[in-house]
Amino acid sequence: MFMFIGALLGAIFGGFSGLVIGGLLGYFAGFAVRQFIVGSLRVAQSSLLESTFSVMGALCKADRVVTREEINAVEQIFIMLKLQGESRELAKAAFNRGKQPDFDLDAAVDQFAQISHRRGPLLQLFLQLQCMAVAADGRIDPAEHTMLVHIAQRLGLTERDVSQLEALLRATVGVASAPGAPPRADKLADAYAALGVTANSSPAEIKRAYRKLISQNHPDKLASRGLPESMRAVAEERSRELNSAYDLIKSARPDVK
Repeated sequence: MFMFIGALLGAIFGGFSGLVIGGLLGYFAGFAVRQFIVGSLRVAQSSLLESTFSVMGALCKADRVVTREEINAVEQIFIMLKLQGESRELAKAAFNRGKQPDFDLDAAVDQFAQISHRRGPLLQLFLQLQCMAVAADGRIDPAEHTMLVHIAQRLGLTERDVSQLEALLRATVGVASAPGAPPRADKLADAYAALGVTANSSPAEIKRAYRKLISQNHPDKLASRGLPESMRAVAEERSRELNSAYDLIKSARPDVK
């Protein structure tokens, strides 16, 4: 494009020689712009990894103990995000920095807010990644919950957003019920909470809440609103979890289709 524009302008103002010179100048201008864009994307990617995994390290250390289950969960997140080589090492280093006593949590959260331009879908998925890590040992410690709420509020989200995410993970993680058996009462309660409804909600209300969340979290829709490709797997995982929560409710409520 730059080469074509340069050649066209050169031809208009300088004939054939202008066309050649303009084409060359346009080529180098295009190359410079491409290099600038690639470099900017690399910086943004590094900053994204730094803030995401340093905050994750701080959260996992919030209850003073980073468990083996949490470390395994972080490794699974590396795989989900397809982090390899330099990116993986950068994420590991950021996670370890976040565990340090002098880590500045608020600065890291603010950095993510700036990178994401406070786009709602990206903030939600960022929060989901954090919940996935600390819920890996089967529970979220009160200290971890308090820190999650602090992070959410600093990003402009609410404690309700945190509670819904925690309920979604509790409802969809763990041992499944035997085939044909009703879901456990605690998981069913979490499934309702994850969708923002209650056991007393009508079938229409439950279906409406489910469809709204599925629509809001559809990977293609989020991509059209600026979701980085690296976060697509997180959006897909959230959609699967929402489907699982809805399936739990349908298995206990024949009136919900």
